[in-house]
Amino acid sequence: MKPFNKKNNILIVILLLIVYQNFSLAQGTWERLNSPTNGYLSSVFFVDSLFGWAAGFSGTIIHTSNGGADWIIQNSHSENNIYDIFFLNRNLGWAASWEVFDYPFGTYILKTTDGGSNWISSSYPEENIFSQCILFLDSLNGWMGGKPSPIVRTTDGGLSWTEAEIDSSDFSTYPVYDIQFYNARIGYASGGVFDRAGIIWWTTNGGDYWNVIDTPYVAPEPIYQLHIKDSLNILGVGGDFEPWGFGVGTMSTLDGALTWEFEYIGISGVAWDIDFRTATEAWCPLGGEEKLIYSLDSGLNWAAVSTPDSAMIIKMVFPDSLHGFGVGADGAIIKYKPSVSFVITEEDFIPDRFILQQNYPNPFNPTTKIEFGISNLPEGKAGFEFVSLKIYDILGSEVATLVNEELRSGSYEIIFDAGELSGGVYFYTLSASGFISSKKMILLR
Repeated sequence: MKPFNKKNNILIVILLLIVYQNFSLAQGTWERLNSPTNGYLSSVFFVDSLFGWAAGFSGTIIHTSNGGADWIIQNSHSENNIYDIFFLNRNLGWAASWEVFDYPFGTYILKTTDGGSNWISSSYPEENIFSQCILFLDSLNGWMGGKPSPIVRTTDGGLSWTEAEIDSSDFSTYPVYDIQFYNARIGYASGGVFDRAGIIWWTTNGGDYWNVIDTPYVAPEPIYQLHIKDSLNILGVGGDFEPWGFGVGTMSTLDGALTWEFEYIGISGVAWDIDFRTATEAWCPLGGEEKLIYSLDSGLNWAAVSTPDSAMIIKMVFPDSLHGFGVGADGAIIKYKPSVSFVITEEDFIPDRFILQQNYPNPFNPTTKIEFGISNLPEGKAGFEFVSLKIYDILGSEVATLVNEELRSGSYEIIFDAGELSGGVYFYTLSASGFISSKKMILLR
């Protein structure tokens, strides 16, 4: 944050962030950002609220290091269409692209170890394999999904790849669009063929063997993206984009893949992606419909809103509850804008150390104030620090993110509204530049 008046050293020092587990759309909107490209962007990935990448056709890769305020074009040294991009941290990343014009045809994997300043391309060892999603669990173990080999893996950082062992089924070789892992052992994949079937694959042994959905539970349309809420609850999205079709559909299981239910939600279009902003608030882009849909109850009910400037958004991601990004056709980039009220106060000093104060009042219902201080940089000059302030329940599960961004040195107050949280003991933790501090607070109902 920058001071409104440097001469008087007036800082923005109070952020009022109203955090709910279930709240109305008025709490946040979307805005369109300036983009350095007008090409088709097919994938977006953020490792935190600041560092993100988007990729698309003709080898396009763009990068931001300041939360989308500015984007630069990176040289991928490729003209292939990139279908997915994934980063393990701010330096190590991969992308999956297709060569369809020059022999040998198939998948080419791009890799960077310096945040995309340099990309190296290598071909998949077998021709005519087209992978359209990629992810890594660590620097060595990774997965890709596509066609006609639906699931392939690497254990050496992408130097070599092998086909995964999959349960024999009429649907086992259908194209895969998405792969997600809940932990080192439990993973899911989704895909299918338009107007024919939507398929789910899953593994419980770290990918050594993949099961395929039983025939009674096969969806009528492809499932393009998954969200794993926990080991038992998984939600997938897809649909039928034909004008006379049934529109957006969801695929869900509540018992760890034993049974599945597909449901049309009554909204035209196809949901190409899904991500959760909070534990209960989900968003999906509908591409050519020029709309986004959202759910405030974990996918039970949905509503639609128009995209800013009629942007066709295909992919989206929420690195935390306060930051969200979407990309799509014509280089479109959109950013989520949470409802934040700023109060300006004068501050004559900057703390000489990091401070986390006890919230007040405590116990509280439903709001309480949390104060913290960000110290000077070592050389004694006011600067910026990356700050995280999160709320956890008594079991250690994160229930809210209040701050997850760079803040200027100074003193801050945040009003936390517990919204629909149940009464009980909670903890809030401040992390900044190696400093970590936690305190207990009690919510009375």
